[in-house]
Amino acid sequence: MNEELDLLNPPSTDFSMLDYDCAYLPDKSVRMSYKYVNNASKTFVTAVIARGWRRFGKYYFHPICNGCNECKSIRIDVKQYHYSKSQKKAIKRNKETQIIVQEPTLTQAHIDLYNKYHTYKHLKDGWNHRNISQREYHENFVDGAHDFGKEVLYIRDGKLIGVDLIDILDDGISSIYFYYDPDYANLSLGTYSLLYQIQLAKILELPWIYLGYWVEGCKAFAYKSKFQPQELLDGFPHVSEQPLWETWDKTS
Repeated sequence: MNEELDLLNPPSTDFSMLDYDCAYLPDKSVRMSYKYVNNASKTFVTAVIARGWRRFGKYYFHPICNGCNECKSIRIDVKQYHYSKSQKKAIKRNKETQIIVQEPTLTQAHIDLYNKYHTYKHLKDGWNHRNISQREYHENFVDGAHDFGKEVLYIRDGKLIGVDLIDILDDGISSIYFYYDPDYANLSLGTYSLLYQIQLAKILELPWIYLGYWVEGCKAFAYKSKFQPQELLDGFPHVSEQPLWETWDKTS
């Protein structure tokens, strides 16, 4: 029992950031609560992800915004998942796409693709963008992976065209971040990468895909409602409390 408690409460440095402009809702500000954990176990990560936390590198975080509770955690029910016609077409379009699952790595191809994708999103959707450095990329996407963090590489025409960062946990797969080559936008790689996560979870007999947050009215999250059935979690309960996920269907 004591060993389990130790796994759920690893040594950490806890802090919060100053408020900054919300990327999801206009005229709102964000404050994040952080926990820096140098040696996180899969048990700990499974527990906090199931309670609405997210992970970048060795940093675990969730919003603590004053006067706002719009960020709801969302997860896909893998066992009951239903493929739509458009999703089946995305699978067919990628029959020639090679997939590699491995520990997160850092190559120049990663950096170039990441920066190409974010330049594209800056021009198309107005995202804030500056080129990421190798140090920043390593800190965000390679460091802290331990034995549960993986990258899913998508290869086409002998080149890297997509990178999906995920955590494979005790009860599901947590989606961390995905970026792709806009020259291959016709392949619907964003959709396909999530469908592959669902397929992988079924193979591993894991019941959930943790998709991060849902914010009502946020255009950037609209795609998440297309992956049904789902559950939502309101709030960020402590690891000593049971999270109360509820069935949710945005399409109905």
